[in-house]
Amino acid sequence: MKLRLLHLLPILLLAGCAPPQTPQPPQTITPEICAAGCPTGGSNQTLVREAYVLNNNAGTKFANWVAYKVSKTSQASNRPRNWKQDPDLPADDTLAPAAYNNASATLKVDRGHQAPLASLGNADDWQTLNYLSNITPQKSALNQGAWARLEDKERVLASRDDIAVVNVVTGPLYEYQTETLPNAPAVQIPSGYWKVIFIGDSPDKGEYAAFLLDQNTVKSASFCESQVTVATIEAKTAPHLVIWPALPAAIAQRIKAQKGTLAAALGCP
Repeated sequence: MKLRLLHLLPILLLAGCAPPQTPQPPQTITPEICAAGCPTGGSNQTLVREAYVLNNNAGTKFANWVAYKVSKTSQASNRPRNWKQDPDLPADDTLAPAAYNNASATLKVDRGHQAPLASLGNADDWQTLNYLSNITPQKSALNQGAWARLEDKERVLASRDDIAVVNVVTGPLYEYQTETLPNAPAVQIPSGYWKVIFIGDSPDKGEYAAFLLDQNTVKSASFCESQVTVATIEAKTAPHLVIWPALPAAIAQRIKAQKGTLAAALGCP
C-alpha cells in the first residue's frame, strides 16, 4: 500500500491566522517529486502530497507553484471533478467552491488544474487534485486549447519506453491587471501561466523546455510558439521564484539562460 504523505509547513499553522505573504528563505523541502529541488522564494505554506507538491499564496488564494511527476502508472482517465476547499489550509488562505459561481458565464473561465487530473489520477490521494488550492480560473480557450495539448504531450512523453518520468513545475503569473471573480471580487484571475518540464535525472543534461502562455491565448494557438527560457519565467514570477534550486549555481545560470532540447520531443518544430 502506498503511504500518503501530507505536510503543511510550518506545522504550527493556526486556522484563521494567515502568515504574512512575504518571500521566505530557501526551504529544505526535498520530496521525491521535486527532482531538482522545489522552487524557493514562495510562501511558507507548502503541502507535500503523493500526487503533487504545492506552495500556496494566501494573498492571491492560488498556488505560487505546483510540482508533479507524470509516469506510465500515474495516469488515469475519467476521474470525477468534485471541487472542494483545501482542508489543510486556513480557510481564509484559499477558495471555496462558491467563489467560482458565475465565473464561467461571466468571464468564460474554467476551473483549471495546475497538477492535471488525467496525468495523476491514479495516485491514492487523487481527490486532492480537485482541491481549489490546485485550481485557478483559466480562460476556457486556453484551458481547452494550447494548455490541454501541452498536458497531453506530457502524458505521451511519459508513455515512451525510454522515459521513466516527466518532471513538471507550473504556476500562474500576474503581469497586468485582469478581471476578478464575480463572486469573489477581491480575487484577481492570473494574467498567464508558466510550465517548466524536464526528463532524466537532472535538467543539466539539456532535456528540458519552458513555456509561458498568456491567459488570453486563442484556442487554436500552438504551445510551441510560447517557448521561453527558465530565466524569463523566474524574472516574471511574483514573488520571485528560484526554479531548480538544487542545481549548482554556475550550471543553473547557464542552462536557465537558454532553451533546452525537449520541445522537439513534445512535437515542436
